[in-house]
Amino acid sequence: MSKRRATRVIHVGKVAIGGDSPIAVQSMTNTDTRDIERTVVQIKGLEAAGCDIVRVAVIDLEAAAAIAAIRAAIAIPLIADIHFDHRLAVAAMENGADGIRINPGNLGGAEKTARVVDAAKRHGVPIRVGVNSGSIEKDLLALHGYPSADNTEALVASALRNVQLLERHGFDAIKISVKAADVLTTISAYRRLSQRTDYPLHLGVTEAGGLIAGTVKSSVALGILLSEGIGDTLRISLTREPVEEVRVAFELLRALKIRERGPELISCPTCGRTRINLFALAEEVERFLQTMESPLKVAVMGCVVNGPGEAKHADIGVAGGNGVGIIFKRGEIWKKVNEDELLPVFLAELQNMEEERRGQGKSATKE
Repeated sequence: MSKRRATRVIHVGKVAIGGDSPIAVQSMTNTDTRDIERTVVQIKGLEAAGCDIVRVAVIDLEAAAAIAAIRAAIAIPLIADIHFDHRLAVAAMENGADGIRINPGNLGGAEKTARVVDAAKRHGVPIRVGVNSGSIEKDLLALHGYPSADNTEALVASALRNVQLLERHGFDAIKISVKAADVLTTISAYRRLSQRTDYPLHLGVTEAGGLIAGTVKSSVALGILLSEGIGDTLRISLTREPVEEVRVAFELLRALKIRERGPELISCPTCGRTRINLFALAEEVERFLQTMESPLKVAVMGCVVNGPGEAKHADIGVAGGNGVGIIFKRGEIWKKVNEDELLPVFLAELQNMEEERRGQGKSATKE
């Protein structure tokens, strides 16, 4: 693991980005922002999963106005995603957006960009300059060619050009993203950009795909960059419910030992010795763990033969048998349970351990 790249610090609401601040996990709602109730419900689900910052699409002035009510109902910072219309950026900030994501080059010229920057200064709002391989200016494509793993100059040059549009107005509360759908192009672009600026970088692979393809592509690209010390915020882009993006993001950060949230699940891939429905059991346990905050190691194993031994480092685990199962702690059998009672008993004990740890944390705080 390389030392983290030094970047300047900006603030999106209460969340510090860059410097030695924790790498922030972002996601984006897929609701119609004008539907305030549904959008708030989805954001609260993201909050429960640990999301640090959320982004919403602002497609018109009604959506920009809805930000006021949404912002008042949620706890995490809210970023307005803007394309083409500078009026939407200004209106979003006037209604309480904590940050905006724009491509300054497509706002309609210097005068309109200046209006957006003036509003950002007035409201103390940072701007993410977001460029992807499909939004590069024609002159840069003609000069440098379409981005590839071996040639990302057009992508990087576009980002830096748009940053300069903001800097000319005396604005530097900026973070940058240079996304591509191709993994190797994304890696190459961020490496190149990180050598040419000290602004914080938001990592992501655009249009990554569904759960499996999107997780693999994003984890490869972002895992490599993070291991090289590149990146200050990230989004795992999936064609799934947004909460899945947050779950994958935290597992990626945990795997790299960068940041941990909640329990770690250890589960076996099953084999011919398995006599219980381990897939369903593991899925239910994993869903429950998303509601927990304690950094426990939790194991779900297919059989009692190897379960406690292979997972003896787990704080608590469950292993199936033929019509029965065992619950073990640190490799020692704690309780034997009938199969139909195994899941509820296990979840109840997980809840007990969570409450005990929370109580210990409160006691330590008082002392």
